[in-house]
Amino acid sequence: MDIRECLPRDKSDFEAVRKLSEFSDVELKVIIPELMEWLQDGNWPISKPVEDLLLRLGEDLIPHIKDVLRTQDPQWEYFILVGLIDQLPISHLSMLKTDLVRILESPTHDEILEELDEVILELLEKIRETKER
Repeated sequence: MDIRECLPRDKSDFEAVRKLSEFSDVELKVIIPELMEWLQDGNWPISKPVEDLLLRLGEDLIPHIKDVLRTQDPQWEYFILVGLIDQLPISHLSMLKTDLVRILESPTHDEILEELDEVILELLEKIRETKER
């Protein structure tokens, strides 16, 4: 069975997420971009289960997270920051530091309106505290 046939079809397709959870991490890596799209709105019912599924993939998420942080879609960025990124191990979070600092130092108008700086400051503080230990 092609894994893409199991992708969620709507924001309440919990059965699809359950089926995807049975695939190996290697198989899931192929559909990371499609799964990331289900994190565009943290209010969607399957957003959290998809997030949990993605968290299994660890470091392989980093390039895809970087892509989202470059989309200039501040709502998507926000939900990625407060959900997926906030749950990453510090070692993975540290790989995003440059992107986080970029948003903090040179935010777009929409990123300012979405108040991403507040969330980013907390994430950067997490990185800093860990390095000081």
